[in-house]
Amino acid sequence: MISLLDMSFYKGKKVFITGHTGFKGSWLCKILLNAGAVVTGYSLAPQTTPNLYDLCHFPEQLHSIIGDIRELDNLMVHFLNAKPEIVFHLAAQPLVRDSYDNPVYTYETNVMGTVNLLECVRQTSSVKSVVNVTTDKVYFNHEWDWGYRENELLNGFDPYSNSKSCSELVTSSYINSFFSERKLSVSTARAGNVIGGGDFASNRIIPDCVRAASKGEPIVVRNPNSTRPYQHVLDPLYAYLMIAKEQFLDTSIAGCYNVGPEDSDCVTTGRLVDLFIDYWRDDATWINVNDGGPHEANFLKLDCSKLKNRFHWKPTWDVERAIQKTVEWSKIYMTNGDVSKCMDLQIDEFFNRNH
Repeated sequence: MISLLDMSFYKGKKVFITGHTGFKGSWLCKILLNAGAVVTGYSLAPQTTPNLYDLCHFPEQLHSIIGDIRELDNLMVHFLNAKPEIVFHLAAQPLVRDSYDNPVYTYETNVMGTVNLLECVRQTSSVKSVVNVTTDKVYFNHEWDWGYRENELLNGFDPYSNSKSCSELVTSSYINSFFSERKLSVSTARAGNVIGGGDFASNRIIPDCVRAASKGEPIVVRNPNSTRPYQHVLDPLYAYLMIAKEQFLDTSIAGCYNVGPEDSDCVTTGRLVDLFIDYWRDDATWINVNDGGPHEANFLKLDCSKLKNRFHWKPTWDVERAIQKTVEWSKIYMTNGDVSKCMDLQIDEFFNRNH
């Protein structure tokens, strides 16, 4: 039996989220606002049209600041004004392919953005708990068959992955240099590939599936044999919220944590697309087209034993349920339905499930 996260903990808590206008950030804002948290978000304007953030129609209770994580002075002003108790750092340039096109911007955002955020934390006494969200791609990838553990070598291959490895090192340095003597808990969360309703990014397999299938076009799959740890966006968000709460109450909980699905849900991209087609139907099909793009890892899996053992945690929705819920949201969106209500129902189902 696994105890559910008591979200009443967040009622009235002052929470600061960087990257709140993104895919993960929008879902996280939804969860926290539903729980009664006092949420301040700092992020660039949404990067796609359409985008999940605008579709959510957030109430005025969300204090949204449009700003660049690279601008320390601006970030500092709003951070000090917010006086947060809990911080979730999600702001990033999150795409491998874009990092090849814009490596300088990627490093500025993902490395110096982390420095700037932690510098704000250093100068704000109200903060008690910080979760820096990185990626499963921080590890030096040997393409081996078993999952990486938190003590493996950090050395991502491409600019995105490497910049996130650097973000991990920056976080470690700030902990050792500035935070160890404070009653302040800082953790990093290394999450796998997330899917869910409202992701409109380019060069991501499920958004590509939705775009193609909705037009009645074949889904183009670049690397059907690549294996990734896919999970629904609510699973890692639940883990971030759990870590942030528990380390707020007990500083010894803080650390580095892998957040991923069970081994059985680490599937090939081809298998993921097959599942998507099963739930989408409408005669959707896919084709294998290698476009000769830049290097991407072929096999990647996480060992989440540390998170499971320390928090008595396990993933909730398997990859089939993750696809089902993503298709459910997408179909509602396509028919001009209430996607915000759909999110509320999925959040309620996820957070109040029976184990």
